[in-house]
Amino acid sequence: MTDLKAFVESIAKALVDHPDYVEVTEVAGERTTVFELRVGEGDLGKVIGKGGQTARAIRTLLSAVSAKQGKRSVLEIIEPGA
Repeated sequence: MTDLKAFVESIAKALVDHPDYVEVTEVAGERTTVFELRVGEGDLGKVIGKGGQTARAIRTLLSAVSAKQGKRSVLEIIEPGA
């Protein structure tokens, strides 16, 4: 079974210039787990991508892995300093 928090964290760290500032918080609900992704200053655009394509791709991967585990997961990308 894959640790989804570590999965999201590893993807984000591979995309950004400052991987030490990547932080993923897991908020487990009754039916859905929310993963809040925070990155360092200047790295937000790298995880969102042009037109949101990178963020969509990460969300699609997370959904696919979650579904294989019989779970539902959502990724929220939080602006630095928020």
